[in-house]
Parts: sequence; C-alpha cells; structure tokens
Amino acid sequence: MQFPLVSRSGQIRKLVEEHRDSDISRVELMNLPGGAESFELAAKFCYGINFEITPLNVAQLCCVSDYLEMTEEFSKDNLHLRAEQYLESIVYKNLEMCVEVLQQCENLLPHANELNIVSRCIDAVASKASAEQIALSFSRLEYSSSGRLHTIRQAKCEGDWWIEDLSVIRIDLYQRVITAMKCRGVRPESIGASLVNYAQKVLTKKVDLVSTGHQKLVVETIISLLPVERLAVPISFLFELLRNAVMLDCTIACRLDLERRIGSQLDIATLDDLLIPSFRHGCETLFDVDTVYRILVNFSQQDDGEYDMDGVSIFESDSPHSPSQSALLKVSKVVDDYLAEIALDVNLKLSKFIAIAEALPAHARTIHDGLYRAIDIYLKTHKGILDADKKRLCKLIDFQKVSQEAGAHAALNELLPLQSVVQVLYFEQLRLRNALCCSHTDGNHKPVHHQSWRISSGALSAAMSPRDNYASLRRENRELKLELTRLRMRLNDLEKEHVCMKRDMAKSHSHKFMSSFSNKIAKLRFFRHSSSRGSSSPSRQSYRADSKVIERTCASIE
Repeated sequence: MQFPLVSRSGQIRKLVEEHRDSDISRVELMNLPGGAESFELAAKFCYGINFEITPLNVAQLCCVSDYLEMTEEFSKDNLHLRAEQYLESIVYKNLEMCVEVLQQCENLLPHANELNIVSRCIDAVASKASAEQIALSFSRLEYSSSGRLHTIRQAKCEGDWWIEDLSVIRIDLYQRVITAMKCRGVRPESIGASLVNYAQKVLTKKVDLVSTGHQKLVVETIISLLPVERLAVPISFLFELLRNAVMLDCTIACRLDLERRIGSQLDIATLDDLLIPSFRHGCETLFDVDTVYRILVNFSQQDDGEYDMDGVSIFESDSPHSPSQSALLKVSKVVDDYLAEIALDVNLKLSKFIAIAEALPAHARTIHDGLYRAIDIYLKTHKGILDADKKRLCKLIDFQKVSQEAGAHAALNELLPLQSVVQVLYFEQLRLRNALCCSHTDGNHKPVHHQSWRISSGALSAAMSPRDNYASLRRENRELKLELTRLRMRLNDLEKEHVCMKRDMAKSHSHKFMSSFSNKIAKLRFFRHSSSRGSSSPSRQSYRADSKVIERTCASIE
C-alpha cells in the first residue's frame, strides 16, 4: 500500500524512514496545501488512477506535489512536472484560464505565492489584456481619402471582455492584477471600467457585521487603484465611492484623495452628486456639508489667486491649474442649487451656509439670482434669525447682478434688512436712468456718468473672464493716469502765470502792467467760466447727488 507513495514522494519517504523501527500505521502531514482533496489527487496519480488536469485543480496539484516533493529526483515524469507543463503550455496562454487559476489560488496561499503561480498568472493576464488592446488598435487603422493613416473611433471599452472575469477574484489578487495592467500600458478607461464593475459587484451585496470590514477594504483598495487621468471614471462613481468611504469610516487619506479628484472635475457634477447624506453619529444636519465644502475648496484652489509671488498676474499666462470661466459658471449654478436644498434644513448653522456660499471666487457668479433664492429660502426656514445675521447673509449678494425679476421680488421682500431693500431700489433706479440716457444719445457719445455706466455694464463685466477683466482694469488705469497728467500740466501753467503776475506787480504800476494784468485776468476768467460751465451740467449734479446717496447707504449698512 505504501510503496507507490514512497516511490514518488520524497516527503513520505523521509517520514517512513524516520519511523522504520516503530510499527506505524498512520503518518500525519501538517499544513498540507489544499487539504484532503489535494492529497487524494496526488494519491490517484501515484496509484495510476487517471484523472484530468484542469484550470480548477492545476494549482492544487502544483502545491501538493511541491509539498510532497513529487519531483523528477524521485520519479521520472512526476506530478510536479506534469502540473508545470500544463500551466506553461495551456493556462498561461489563455486569459480566462489564468483568472480561474487565480481564483483557486486564494485557498492555497502562501504556497501558490512561493511557487510563483500567482505572479505568473497575473503577468499573463496583464500581457494578454495589453496585447489585445494593441491588436484592436491596429485593426482600426485605415487610410483616408487623402492617403493619411487614421484610427476609426472605437466604442467605449470595446474588446475589454476580461472586465467581467476579473470581478470574481479576491480583492488582494485583483489589486495586483490592476497594478500589473497599469505597468503594461492598459488604457486608463479600461482600468476605470474594471474598477467600476468590481465595486458594483461587491458593494451592492447585503451588508452585515462580517462583510462591513471586507467592504471597507474593497473601497480603500479601489480608491488606491484609481487612474490619475481625469475622467477615467465617471464622477458619479467617485461620489458613490465617497459616500461609501464616509459610511464605512475609511481612512482620512482615502477620503481626501477622493475629494481632490472630485474637485478637479467638479464642473461636470450635478446637484444629486453633491447631496451626500450625513452618516456621522451625533450630526444633526441632513447632508454632509463639511465634505462638500472641502470639495469646493479643492476646486477653487486650482485658481492660484490673482497675483503670484513676483506680483505678476496669472491671468496674463495660461495656467493649467486655473479653472476656466465656463467651469466656474457651471459650478456656481450647482452650488446655488445646493444652497437652496440645504437651506431647508432647520439645523443648518449660518456659518456653514455662508462658508459654502463664499467657497467660490468672487468672479464665479455672473448672476446672483440663484444665491438670492437660496438666501430667501434660508430666511423663510430660519425665521428667528437675528438682524445682524440677516445683514451678514445679504452681504453675500451683489444686487447689481440680480435680474429685474429678482430685484422686483427683493424690493418687496419683508425678510430682507432695510439696507438691502434700499440698495435694490437704488440700483434699479440707476439702471433705469442709464437706460433712459442711452436712448437719447448716439453711439459715439459716452454714458452720462461713470456710476451709471458701471451699473449697466456689471453683468457684462462679470461675464468676462478674470484675464479680460484684468486687461480692462489696466486700460482704465492708463486712462486715469493720462487724465491726471493733463490736470497737472494745466496746474503748472496756472502756477507759472501766477509767478509772472507777482513779478510784474513788483516791478511797475504802469499802464502797461495794468493792461497785461487785465489780459491775464481775462484768461483766468475764461478758464473758470468753462470749468464752471462743465461742472454745472445736470449729469455732474446727478453724479454728486448719487455719490451722497451711496455714501449714506453704505454708512447705514456698515
């Protein structure tokens, strides 16, 4: 009975020799890989019982034959050689079989690792996936009518049939496979699609106390495997990962990494994405406002500020880290909608509402209607708010950037502070006055006064990019400097005339001096007359009156 095993297994031969002097009927094999099932296959091989080697048992045969030392040293054409030949000639050339072997290796660790079965299968999977993508790319090359070689647009993740196969292996082995694929140059979109598929398979299962720890490990591993390329995975998937990371209490590093990734592509997010439920114990708010605030900070920090360390405006150069004006506009609309949603929460603190509203740069909002709507909802929900807090809220609104409809509503809104209502009425009056003045002037005539022009062009200026706004300000600054230079020159001329008059008076009181004095006085009178004529125009009087109103309004607001 023992002879076939002893002749082919070096391990059993050693055990028998150690107990030759004693009458033993049983030999104990400790930590046999694969257990009784593996030993049964080895015994069948030793006794000549035929069985088929398949991807489902080849890993077991490799491990048990190595443990039992069933090598060529003890018998020709032994089990270990047979299993290795099957791996090399059949398994490693087929991606599906490699995945099956990896799945069987989950219960054979660490023996399968020590024999490099896992690493060889992973290498084969990564190589096959990369080779298939390269072959697919070459098959889509064709010549155009002009004789140029170009690639036909391919469907998303076409040819990535292996994505479904990888979803069955354990997370630690899956991590090694994806890492190898990245090194082999597999497309980031394919990597992202595989991560999405794997996460959906695992995270949609019923959660219990045992599986919670496993799901936490899956989420943290998938986050670490996310491609660095932007848009490699849908932003909705990133938000779903973030919700799970918060709910499962994943590491802070994982959550911060997700928030940074989401912030870099926040312009394609929707309101539903931002509505992250609050999972923390003791949190009274319905939504996780703190997480959204950090995401907005990450988005805004792409804009490095108006000036860099050398005092040069970043708007004069194309900074790859600065969000475009179109991205800012999209995000501002979503944020205003988000503010309107969280404003309905009676437990939301004023400081957090203001923090979300101020998270974006000042030039992000071209129209303040959405912000006004959110503040109006907050005031209706929190009716016991103090007047000082109302003023803090309303300072967020630039009433020059509200539409006529929103302005009409604000003018009759009893929840707003009186100073805000006065501002609304004043800006509407200026807008109307400017419209009336423009209707009576030709195209080359400038607006009546600078304040009215600023009110009417506020929306246009806000719609411009920060770089264009900066260029406009520089042009205005140059014009002001030129005007100041002209005034200084005229003042110098007057001072020279005054010096000459004093010198002439000291020399002589003759008729010639009186005549010269009269001529100079006439010049001064003419200059004074022209200046008084310009200053007495209705537009300048209205500008002075408007300036006094602004000063009184600003003083009352402060």
